[in-house]
Amino acid sequence: MNSSIHLLFAIDDHYVEQFMVTLYSIVTNSSKASFDVYVMQKQPLAQNETIALFCEQLGVSYHPVVMGDDAFKDAPTTDRYPETIYYRLLAHEFLPEDLERILYVDADILCLNDIVPFYEMDLSGKCYAASSHTADSNIPELVNKLRLQNFETDGYYNTGVLLMNLSEIRKTVKRSAILDYIQKKGALLLLPDQDILNALYGHLVELVPDSIYNYDARYNTLYYARSFGEWDLNWVIEHTVFLHFCGRDKPWKDSYRGRYAALYKHYYHHVRRLSMTL
Repeated sequence: MNSSIHLLFAIDDHYVEQFMVTLYSIVTNSSKASFDVYVMQKQPLAQNETIALFCEQLGVSYHPVVMGDDAFKDAPTTDRYPETIYYRLLAHEFLPEDLERILYVDADILCLNDIVPFYEMDLSGKCYAASSHTADSNIPELVNKLRLQNFETDGYYNTGVLLMNLSEIRKTVKRSAILDYIQKKGALLLLPDQDILNALYGHLVELVPDSIYNYDARYNTLYYARSFGEWDLNWVIEHTVFLHFCGRDKPWKDSYRGRYAALYKHYYHHVRRLSMTL
């Protein structure tokens, strides 16, 4: 396996600071020192220089992926289907052809432990590795299977953390199939990009435990109950790799009162201190 870890983000200028917190937490907790980070953007971000300097401080190679105004001119876009829904689905069209795998991470995520075992996992015959947040509830899973007609999948996968086997994706994931699916099923899609990936390629996703690789911070009480009291704060800090602040309540907001507020602010403080030297 290549000694460098490749990371993928898709942000705009309003999410640069959050992206920096996520990246810092990944690099700080990794057992490998070599990183290449790719950031998808329609036009060059106004803060690209700031990002480049920050990455340089972390020893990370920064690669802006500027797609241009016409990248998705053939794709339907509306208020419900903004252009950004295609970024994760078709990232392989814009990334270097020699990349074999890359890890996509949302910028509202905190990394607490080493990502290397996850990044280097065997993905033979699979396009992706991801977690399901509904694996412990048969009702929403059944509803999603009926809605998307993907009965052969193991669950409904959250795409906030998505390990991509680019070699397989290039052979399997096609723009034409995605656009055709939107044309036929658009009215049924609630979370368009996530729904599309689950419907068309859910059978090609390797399921990994959400308690480790995509812990939804909103549901810490549910996780605690599901584990019969084992998965408490100490357990999360010791075992969870990706802590995901899903939903509208975000830890960088003054109003956030979640269990992991102090944890996020700790990393945020370190990033702000580094940023002051740029």
